[in-house]
Amino acid sequence: MEKLSTLLTVIGTATLVTVSKAAIVSGRDALPWVNHFIGANDGIHAGHVFPGANLPFGMAKAVSDVNGERQGGFAMDGSQITGFSHMHDSGTGGGASFGNFPLFPQSGCPGDDLNRCKFAKVERAADYIEDSPVAHPGYFSIQLNSSVAGEATTTNHTALYRFTFPETPRPPNNESSSEDTPPLSPLIIADLTDLSDSRLNGTMSIDPETGRMTGSGAFQPTFGIGAYSLHFCADFQGASLRETGVFVNNRAGNEVQNITMVADGVNNQPEILPAGVYAWFDAPEQNNQIVARVGVSFMSVEQACGHAAREIPDFDFNATEQAASDAWAQKFSVVSLDTGEVNDTLQTVFWSGFYRAHISPQDYTGENYLWESDEPYYDSFYCMWDSFRVIHQAITLLDPWSQTLMIRTLLDVYRHEGKLPDCRMSLCKGFSQGGSNADVVLVDAFLKNITEGIDWELGYQAIVSDAEEEPANWAVEGRGGLMSWKSLNYIPADDFDPFGTGLFTRSVSRTIEYAYNDFCIAEMARAMGNQGDYEKYIERAGYWRNVWKNDQTSFMNATDTGFVGFLMPKYLNGTWGYQDTFTCSLLQNFTSCYLNPKGLETYEGSPWLYSFLAAPADMAALIASMGGRDEFVRRLDFWHEYPELAYMGNEQPFQTIWQYHFAGRPGKSAERIHQYIPSQFNDSVVGIPGNDDSGAMGSFVTLAMMGVYPNPGTNYYYITPPFFPEVNITNGLTGATATIRNVNFDAEYSNVYIQSATLNGENFTKNYITHDFFLEGGILELTLGRNESDWGTREEDVPPSLTTDTGIFD
Repeated sequence: MEKLSTLLTVIGTATLVTVSKAAIVSGRDALPWVNHFIGANDGIHAGHVFPGANLPFGMAKAVSDVNGERQGGFAMDGSQITGFSHMHDSGTGGGASFGNFPLFPQSGCPGDDLNRCKFAKVERAADYIEDSPVAHPGYFSIQLNSSVAGEATTTNHTALYRFTFPETPRPPNNESSSEDTPPLSPLIIADLTDLSDSRLNGTMSIDPETGRMTGSGAFQPTFGIGAYSLHFCADFQGASLRETGVFVNNRAGNEVQNITMVADGVNNQPEILPAGVYAWFDAPEQNNQIVARVGVSFMSVEQACGHAAREIPDFDFNATEQAASDAWAQKFSVVSLDTGEVNDTLQTVFWSGFYRAHISPQDYTGENYLWESDEPYYDSFYCMWDSFRVIHQAITLLDPWSQTLMIRTLLDVYRHEGKLPDCRMSLCKGFSQGGSNADVVLVDAFLKNITEGIDWELGYQAIVSDAEEEPANWAVEGRGGLMSWKSLNYIPADDFDPFGTGLFTRSVSRTIEYAYNDFCIAEMARAMGNQGDYEKYIERAGYWRNVWKNDQTSFMNATDTGFVGFLMPKYLNGTWGYQDTFTCSLLQNFTSCYLNPKGLETYEGSPWLYSFLAAPADMAALIASMGGRDEFVRRLDFWHEYPELAYMGNEQPFQTIWQYHFAGRPGKSAERIHQYIPSQFNDSVVGIPGNDDSGAMGSFVTLAMMGVYPNPGTNYYYITPPFFPEVNITNGLTGATATIRNVNFDAEYSNVYIQSATLNGENFTKNYITHDFFLEGGILELTLGRNESDWGTREEDVPPSLTTDTGIFD
């Protein structure tokens, strides 16, 4: 821990660019505020962020990989570097994905003997200089303690590395050698492996005339079924070739120039046999540098080589980096902030979150070998159980064209595979964690006028399919237990389901998610004029009541908390089961509620949490079930005052911060946001409380700090004061600019309570605003004060609920 603490201190000063305060920050001016290493930590609350070089939603993601907390490739956990690889995911909670075909550079072999160089990952792993990692949008660099420095930048399908070697080679990790110091003669290997050692089979070749490395492999996904094929093509510039060949284990030779490996399930398991190719160079011609260009493709080696040659024809590292920076500056230009006297930490938190909200899903258009289509193809929806809550709402607001392409992708998956995905990575089906949550993503986009090139009739067909037709394997798509859902109107803890295969767990959380999914279908049915379907699905939206136990009490350490009414499991015969209300919180058995068959009846959260999430479309009914407004507020206060209970390291609790709005207490929501930002969301390496989940944590802070937070599957946002004097958001489809301006703003955040508001100069009393504001533009002006006021407190000013507003979702 002492080493890690020192490392964090160094990183905190070395990787952030010092920026003078500016009145307005946008576009390129915002880029220096991005800290890639927020969340690059380890442990149970690790962020698992990808801290390397990439384009917005880009396929190529280049960084140095470690042998420790490697879900994002690199982490500030004090572990060693094993290579530089070209594709990664960001923020995942499962195993480490991608990291295929890593390159590893060495400045020379001890005694100038090839077989004294290091080839296998476990042997070659090298420490790095603690203060050397540097990253900014489109760029990453690090220095190994062998004095080899690696820099990375990318285009959409190609990673470009610039390796700088020392004049005098030195062994890694300060290993002593009795041999004379070898001459500078760099060796670069390509390893036929991935981060999780999941290779099923693969081949690699090297051209002895040009040094071009090519390869293909079949690998397993980290949170799904099946396998995926990937290909690469690496070329080098900057030094002449001395020798090429292959390696197996820790031995190498130039007798052959290609190698094939097949995992037989016995001899190569569980640790994949190291194998690959090498290029041994003479001393570099200029600046002791060799540039490596690596194209990647799911389709073929030829396509990987074509990407690289087309996207980076001249190996120009500086120009490629500049183009990547330009692409990020353009993305950042849709938001401008009047930063006033806001401190550096909060500016860094905001822009770093904004950056991470644009990493995934990833644009694999033209890379889908599963079917032929002219439609776009995005991947790494990892997973929609996480992303439906905030990521896609952020993308819709900040980059609606990209969200349009993602929706078209989801519909193309349905068109060719017969079901919408709930989780998808590396062209494989991922595991469903609850309901059919692509339904929420689609309806959210539909309500927010995402239309270009989208067949919404097909979209409606797709979400109805989820509600009505159980797939053979509902572990990876659709919903299970539909017989019980339609007949009993809940998912029993001991469900009988002869129609499909899946894990018979999570009955409570699946019940409320199915109800939520059906509410979304009802909204779309009504908008399309299908009154019969509307009535059917709006009735199903109320099925959460069937697992609500009105007399259920809650005890903490054998003491009655005084709160009554919680979600509880129910059996086929209608009798109640029991799950302790604190189970699956940090207070009790935190890790016990996962997908596995022995899991409990809520997923990654306690009955305390899920009881707040029971009815996002009908909070008025839920508040009544909890005893009315005052009791609901008291219950929310209890929840948020126990950080072990209201753990924000997962996405489900985010909504609870804003639920005070429904009780007419929007000022309390503002208080709670400032409770979590910056205490749990800050600019340190542990600056997010859990996995970033493909940008969920980043999307959360971005929207929260702009003062508008969504209720997914609806077209409205809760209003709280932005963390800045003024926020301007330009819509990418309409060109309109929406301005949210604070009056009486203070950077110490004493004034966090809205006293009054105007919309385009007219008095505005609702504590929420619809998406039309962002489509049409305008000015929302919030006058702030030090105490709660009566703004947004009346029944008619709170967000809509099904039981109190009959025409709310027209």
